[in-house]
Amino acid sequence: MRVAIVENTRITHHGQVGVALHEQAARIDLYKPWLDGRLPQAGDHDALIVFGGEQSARSDDTHPYLPALAALMRDTSATGRAVLGICLGAQLLARGFGAENKLGTATEFGWRAVTLTEEGREDPVLSHLPASFPIFQWHSDTFTLPANAAHLAASPVAQTQCFRIGRATYGMQFHFEASRSVVGDWTREFPQVTDRMHPGWSTTGHADAAATHGATADAAGLAIARAFVALI
Repeated sequence: MRVAIVENTRITHHGQVGVALHEQAARIDLYKPWLDGRLPQAGDHDALIVFGGEQSARSDDTHPYLPALAALMRDTSATGRAVLGICLGAQLLARGFGAENKLGTATEFGWRAVTLTEEGREDPVLSHLPASFPIFQWHSDTFTLPANAAHLAASPVAQTQCFRIGRATYGMQFHFEASRSVVGDWTREFPQVTDRMHPGWSTTGHADAAATHGATADAAGLAIARAFVALI
């Protein structure tokens, strides 16, 4: 299996997604359009995975490749290949399918509960998870549900936490790839930013939350990653 991964920021952890891909001996082609503008071609890979970033899905002035990336995700989906967008990636996927991006209206940070919808409880990627589970969040934006998308999960702050289009196109607002190790590295790398999101996060907040929710979230995240990779 050959997978295109698009990173949207300087520090990107593949986390649980990387674990699941390596378990299946996937060949990975890495793209960093924030650095050079380069993107894969639709249909050149068995799957397209787009990770998060600090920009919004409408930051075309500072990241002029974003419209092309949103279109690439839509066009790759149209070929029947698997597509996954995480956080910013989900927001771009929603944009590509004509949904509305709502900027600065839905701030979530830390391990937060996500609840499956009725469709989510029947979904091939999510159906084996508990009806509600903790997973890591780090975002301020949200989006409306694209037309003809299955609404799979919600939270009190951001109703569109996960959606599916067709067989294997998924947008996931939450950071299921972010294991405790990933969150720990983010906390060490960006202490001022995390403390703005959650005062005291870099001192005691992270350790306390990780001890309470981390193991359960790690298990859910790896299960999601493995189930998505199985669809490729």
